[in-house]
Amino acid sequence: MPDMPTILLTNPMHADGEAILKPHARLITAPDTKPDTLRAFAKDADGIIVRAKLPDDIVDHAPRLKGMVRHGVGLDFIPVDAATTRGVAVANLPGSNTSAVAEYAISALLHLRRPIHLMNGLMRDKGWGAARATTDSFTELNGATLGILGVGTIGRRVAQIASQGFRMKVIGTSRRKGSLPADIEEVSLDQLFARSDALVICCSLTDETRGLVNAVRIAQMKPDAVLINVSRGAVVENAPLIAALESGKLGGAALDVFDIQPLPADDALFDCPNLLLTPHAAALTASSSRGMAVGAAEEMLRILRGEQPLNLVNPGHKAA
Repeated sequence: MPDMPTILLTNPMHADGEAILKPHARLITAPDTKPDTLRAFAKDADGIIVRAKLPDDIVDHAPRLKGMVRHGVGLDFIPVDAATTRGVAVANLPGSNTSAVAEYAISALLHLRRPIHLMNGLMRDKGWGAARATTDSFTELNGATLGILGVGTIGRRVAQIASQGFRMKVIGTSRRKGSLPADIEEVSLDQLFARSDALVICCSLTDETRGLVNAVRIAQMKPDAVLINVSRGAVVENAPLIAALESGKLGGAALDVFDIQPLPADDALFDCPNLLLTPHAAALTASSSRGMAVGAAEEMLRILRGEQPLNLVNPGHKAA
């Protein structure tokens, strides 16, 4: 297929997405996501569908590149400014994983507050009485205060589920005063950390939010509060989080994202108590994976046909 464009997939994608692309392009899936590997495979790529962090200089190694499409929403995996300068279109899929991530956040919260899997294990291993004894540490969501750091599309969906489904009090912060929906009380950052019984972090990673959840902020939290991060690993500083969990100054945490991914097997997080770890999978379900693959494929074909993608994020890019 010498005349067909080449599309680089940083990771495998749902078969339905591949089926849309295969009649129109040659697909190459990178064998791994190491920077040098992605640079090498980008050499012949006309388009890249992005599910892993690209090297900041990827466009310097891809002379044929016309477009990059994020298989998802977050743009920190793509060097957008460099792409814009080189005339490379960038698109993403806003809203494609909102439900999946919001439901993960609520699932993690339930896991931390009422871990019925522990009762299941105890009932099978030690019997009825031992299983019932664990309920002394369980707490209800009804009436508790949920804080949301990052009240975007996902944060608003989490708030809706929490307030309407569990009758939780929801608080949040915003850089634009008065912009939060009616079901979220607007508070200061200090109040957000101090008042929350559970805090869900779903903000974008920026210079402002990098390391925002640090020792000072964690110390502001209630000792029985829980923290859930579905944002990016760099928003939370691990050392003070581990210290708080080990000392009992924080009730629990759930992390789906990390500074280094995959998380190294010897990372101290694995030995930390009251900590739920998942492999950056909050956005991944059977339905969301298919939806993102189909959406990314369709956007990529628009770019390769010379059309504007539906969700172009760098309209100022120069003509290639």
